[in-house]
Amino acid sequence: MGYRIFLAGASGAIGRRLTPLLRSAGHYVCGSTRSEANVNTLRSLGAEPIVVDVFDASALSRVVASARPDVVIHQLTDLPKDLNPREMGAAIVRTARIRSEGTRNLVRAAIAVGARRMVAQSIAWAYAPGLQPHAETDALDAGAEGESGINLQGVIALEDLILKSPPLEGVILRYGQLYGPGTASDRPSNSAPVHVDAAAYAALLAIDRGDSGIYNIAQSNKYAATEKARLQLGWTPDFRLPA
Repeated sequence: MGYRIFLAGASGAIGRRLTPLLRSAGHYVCGSTRSEANVNTLRSLGAEPIVVDVFDASALSRVVASARPDVVIHQLTDLPKDLNPREMGAAIVRTARIRSEGTRNLVRAAIAVGARRMVAQSIAWAYAPGLQPHAETDALDAGAEGESGINLQGVIALEDLILKSPPLEGVILRYGQLYGPGTASDRPSNSAPVHVDAAAYAALLAIDRGDSGIYNIAQSNKYAATEKARLQLGWTPDFRLPA
């Protein structure tokens, strides 16, 4: 059965890999972007493109209502593609605002239109110090300071909004460090890596698999446990789109 999907952040690294997966699975995709420059690319990938700013709550509400989604997928960030250290400070602040204020607007729009589930991107390397590998039930590092603290407050706000907004079913995908096409690296990190195609595949599966909750999405590693995603979502880190 095909669903109507509103994909927020369709022009990002994961969004560009996820859109063709969704279309191949028979789903209708309304893909949002902030830039007119991405419209033709999204259309070529199979999405119905819409230009909207997640901070414009009224405009966002209108376009989500027009899309009439069964499921909303939140892949919004505002990070430089090359993760340039000189740009990361400002980018972390912008992304934290997306994760708090932007997520609140998106959740409200999803609930208003009657969407049943929201799948959202989070991060798998933000756990408080403790015994490893970290399970999804472990606490996040809420006491972090500086840029890490800003980042964590945004992550915590996003996860709370997604998981505590009934009747919406919330699914959090805590991604490891991305690598592959459209990301800042062609090679996996030494911590908790995940290929961008496998990250997109997790979002596809989470549309209608698994209970509401949190899932670590990464290759086998010493930092974050990944068994839950494999068992409940049927996810594998080996998934790749055809060349």
